[in-house]
Amino acid sequence: MTHGNGFSRLDRWLLQQIYRSAGRPPIRFTLANSVEVSPPDASPVAHIRIADRSTLLRLLFDPEVAFGDGYCQGRITVEGDIIGTLETLYQSMSVADHHSWYGKIVSNLLAVLQRNSLQGSRNNIHRHYDLKNDFYRLWLDPQLVYTCAYFPASSVTLEEAQIAKMDYVCRKVQLHPRERVVDAGCGWGALALYMAKQYGVTVRAFNISHEQTLWARWRARQLGLSQRVEFVEDDYRNISGKYDAFVSVGMLEHVGLEHYEELGNIIHRSLDDTGRGLIHFIGRNKARPFSSWTRKRIFPGAYAPTLRQAMNVFEPHEFSILDVENLRPHYARTLEHWLSGFEKSTSKVEEMYGPDFVRAWRLYLAGAIAAFRTGDLQLFQILFARTACRQIPWTRAHLYRQKQYDDEGTRWIRAMS
Repeated sequence: MTHGNGFSRLDRWLLQQIYRSAGRPPIRFTLANSVEVSPPDASPVAHIRIADRSTLLRLLFDPEVAFGDGYCQGRITVEGDIIGTLETLYQSMSVADHHSWYGKIVSNLLAVLQRNSLQGSRNNIHRHYDLKNDFYRLWLDPQLVYTCAYFPASSVTLEEAQIAKMDYVCRKVQLHPRERVVDAGCGWGALALYMAKQYGVTVRAFNISHEQTLWARWRARQLGLSQRVEFVEDDYRNISGKYDAFVSVGMLEHVGLEHYEELGNIIHRSLDDTGRGLIHFIGRNKARPFSSWTRKRIFPGAYAPTLRQAMNVFEPHEFSILDVENLRPHYARTLEHWLSGFEKSTSKVEEMYGPDFVRAWRLYLAGAIAAFRTGDLQLFQILFARTACRQIPWTRAHLYRQKQYDDEGTRWIRAMS
């Protein structure tokens, strides 16, 4: 009995350390239904159950990775709204600013192992974007746009919001017929196809995901745009030719901080003397590594830069920054749509990849929603141009013109057929 009480006291002490390292959130923590720690002066908003002592010890050494892995394997369960729970944890841990020494070692090791070299980038991208297209079709919009949408009105659908985002990008860049555009990191090709169809430009779109490139080429044939949009299965570092505009939506997060100046060199050599461009990316207000668990299990090699860090792309070549916009609430809304679609398809996803995969992607999507809601992550669009560029509007009126919408302002009427 004494031995048992000793272990019980040790378990309680360990659980209390976890609770303190999490910033003492209003959440109840329970170990194996025997030891519990609850907030002393508030009603708990959620209940986190930890199955065993080994999981508890892992949480002590590396809370971030251990929580993610434990949740995916069913050794940690969350009773209550998972998004709200993660929001609470992000807010309390931000105040606590606690990072274990072991967690820092893991984070630094991942940064070394997942460097975005030419081969490293291919390996990193393959692990995420070369999952089956049928998987992404379950919960993305019909055009498979896997970046932040733009909601001009609260009632628009995800499909309409993604089309609105693509048109928003085109209007920011001021595209005109017969111009040449390069799209770096084009995903499944929706933006490249939209630019060609709706704005009459020609596009070369680069991507190192084999599955995405095959799909994009098929879509181009379906739409009769193969002569105006070329999908190149290659790294952005191998972009060649001269263009009027450079567009990159959702790629900077995968470039790696050490390669920003190199990306700037690529843009510099690719743009004509009067060229301009736009880069759209997940960012942060304060420099710190991307989630270790997300890099380990979901997005290898990912990094979300601050605006100051992103300037390393533009400043060496004196690109003029014309506009910076933060669409953070729009990404939270986008992710809400994605998670809703994912939850409706979990039985099919489980058939494809198993229950651990389902829990991992639920945690990833819910965690991303919580991060954008709390401000842990931002979504930046930077519009830039050569100093000789004259296609700079006098005002921003062109970005918010209303003729694109119907009487209620909720339906996008220039949708791609």
